[in-house]
Amino acid sequence: MNPKDESNKQEDIPEMNLDKKYSDKPLIPKTPPEAQKNMEKVKKNLEKLKSFILKKYQYVQAIGILPPQTIGNFVEEEISENLPKGQFEKLVKKIHLYIIIPEDKLKEIPKIKKEIIEQIEKTKQDIWIHVKTPVDIWEVCLDSKFELVSAISMSFPLYDKGILGALRVAEIHKSLVLQKFERYVVSYVLGGSLVRGEAVKTSDVDVFIVINDTDVKRMPRLELKERLRGIIYQYVGEASALAGVKNKLSPQVYLLTDFWESVKDAHPVIFTFIRDGIPIYDRGTFMPWKALLKMGKLKPSPEAIDMFMSMGDKTVKRAKTSLLDIVIQDIYWGVTTPSQALLMLYGLPPPAPKYIVAEMKKVFVDKEKMLEKKYINILERIVNIYKDYEHEKIKDIKGEEVDKLISNTEDYLKRLKELREQIEKWSQEKTINQIYKDTFTLLKTIFGNKSQEKIIEEFDKQLVKKGKMAPYSMRILKDIIAAKEEFKKGKSNLHKVDEARKNATILINDLIEYNQRCELMNNQKNKNNKSN
Repeated sequence: MNPKDESNKQEDIPEMNLDKKYSDKPLIPKTPPEAQKNMEKVKKNLEKLKSFILKKYQYVQAIGILPPQTIGNFVEEEISENLPKGQFEKLVKKIHLYIIIPEDKLKEIPKIKKEIIEQIEKTKQDIWIHVKTPVDIWEVCLDSKFELVSAISMSFPLYDKGILGALRVAEIHKSLVLQKFERYVVSYVLGGSLVRGEAVKTSDVDVFIVINDTDVKRMPRLELKERLRGIIYQYVGEASALAGVKNKLSPQVYLLTDFWESVKDAHPVIFTFIRDGIPIYDRGTFMPWKALLKMGKLKPSPEAIDMFMSMGDKTVKRAKTSLLDIVIQDIYWGVTTPSQALLMLYGLPPPAPKYIVAEMKKVFVDKEKMLEKKYINILERIVNIYKDYEHEKIKDIKGEEVDKLISNTEDYLKRLKELREQIEKWSQEKTINQIYKDTFTLLKTIFGNKSQEKIIEEFDKQLVKKGKMAPYSMRILKDIIAAKEEFKKGKSNLHKVDEARKNATILINDLIEYNQRCELMNNQKNKNNKSN
């Protein structure tokens, strides 16, 4: 793309102009200068109240003064829709303090509010308080009330352990990105320590940005992605400076087409991002993904399971060449990723790595009794070493320990392959029995409670040969019966069962449609008889 040639630029990328400067119109509500001066005076007057709160409730994470121009939204949202006339205006004129406490103190909110209000009444200050947890903020995001989250992030900080600053830098960066790319930002999502409620003033702020690239036809996608990433990273320093915080943004940029590819392949990183991520901007795309994952509708293909399982084999070969780095990077991911793959194969979304041990034990040891406890011990040992490394409790590891871990990893991966076969067999049995049951339940509704042989005979005679069902229906029916028999003899496999399931869906839909036609005709006959 030649930035000097406007016509060529528009031809290469008809919609998305990467050389366009973002506009001067702010997307973040700014406090007027006069209000800013008043805010400084208010801050001084609130020092005693702040000291009282922090002394009494040392776990408080942040105290902010909500921007005056946004208070009406909070009054409408949080207090009451049926306020007496004139009461709304009185509440809007008050100073509104937004106090954030940890989620584990949720039950103490009524007590905290009561005690703070008593202190406010003593000082005769015109203040209204909102006591919330980070989860309350994330619920506002999940409800797509992004203007409220924007107001919280831009509140005037009286005290902050890190959450307000992290929100503020993300909000400013989001605004810069939106100004640049306008309608091409599909989702801007928070993740990491901020969402977990662990953010401090020096924490990295993990954000994920999904850009719609479907309108870009001429520019190679790799070049487009690199240019987008370069521009978005350019705004990181600017956002930190404007926010006045030490938090460093760590953006991950995805093209929409790449993202869908990763969702289709059931990549654990993307599953984790969808499960844990909190949108502060979304054009109706991220929340449906989140809902589908929660409903168990995002499922891995057999090819995706093969891909993730194969990582274990590659890991064992590489693991014999170095020590700590192998344990921390290769062995750790080499056991957790295949473990996540098997949990996905079982039908669950992959848990975050720190929960993988508990989830594997709960599902495969305690519930299904498919896996021996000693393999959980192997997994737990590797995960604990990784945690110790993260917390700087270990600096190195002996070669003897690495050899033992490699040996244990090989045993673990070998056992996981066997476990995969167990899960697939269990899943196949469940699937084949279900499709057989569903098919013959419908057939018995039509032909009565007869034997399998008699039902097949009636199906062929009454429906197929009379042209009421397509000829392929008989083949599908016989294939379902054969698939069940093959499974009993141990001759079936995942792909055969999946094929039987797809064909059974066609037959079941045809049978339902036939049944409905019959009912409709019977109803019509009854109506005619009554009229006669």
